[in-house]
Amino acid sequence: MSLYFKLLKKPAFSIEDVNKYYDNLNSARSAIRRLVKSGMVKKIRNNLYTCTSGEDGMGVANRFQIGSSVNEGAYISHHTAMEYYGITDQIFYDVYVSSNVKFNDFEFEGYRYHHVFSNISTGVINEEYSGGIVVTDMERTILDSIKDVDKIAGIEEVIDNINAIGRINENKLLSYLKEYDNQFLYQKAGYLLSKDGNKHGLSEKFFEKCQSKVAKSKRYLTKETTSGTYDATWQIIVPDYIDSMKNRDFFDADI
Repeated sequence: MSLYFKLLKKPAFSIEDVNKYYDNLNSARSAIRRLVKSGMVKKIRNNLYTCTSGEDGMGVANRFQIGSSVNEGAYISHHTAMEYYGITDQIFYDVYVSSNVKFNDFEFEGYRYHHVFSNISTGVINEEYSGGIVVTDMERTILDSIKDVDKIAGIEEVIDNINAIGRINENKLLSYLKEYDNQFLYQKAGYLLSKDGNKHGLSEKFFEKCQSKVAKSKRYLTKETTSGTYDATWQIIVPDYIDSMKNRDFFDADI
């Protein structure tokens, strides 16, 4: 079997992966250079490659597989994880990858890959039969999206995504919240998750736990908020424009 067909088994691969067939790094590098020159392999970034499709010449690795292969311990997170789970109906061209090892942003075939430092290590799953996709589970994805709302997604997208999610695993949420140990995250998560009519199947004990972590000081839901409506329960100021968002019924208690 030719090297190309062997490498097809791993959508995104490194020189070290190629060297498994040579046991000689110089030979492995020469082999990759030949494949790149012939158009059978594309270089994604330094020491990361993918085979090309015979149909359109595009890389066979998708954005989730590429992000999961950027470096050791990398995984798909934030709104890119929401895309993976089919929660959002939009296609974004920014791919967010969490890892303890920083990498510089890079572009490949129309997508731009961004690094996010990992704050906790749990809530990450290796998807079976996915070609190497590693992604945060739904509960970790929700909390990451809420935590970094001002850095990555924006409040409108986060609310839309939460609105599209059904029941949520309460024990996982509490476990990740405990690991993050972030008072403001308890506050924001409690507020946003309580606005669904059935509260995503979360018990009152969950919201009581979140409320017990709320400090006395008032907080703005987002940094962009300059004025808004004060929610006394969560001691949080919510931007007025939320009520005019496209998913108006998010705050309808009859959902």
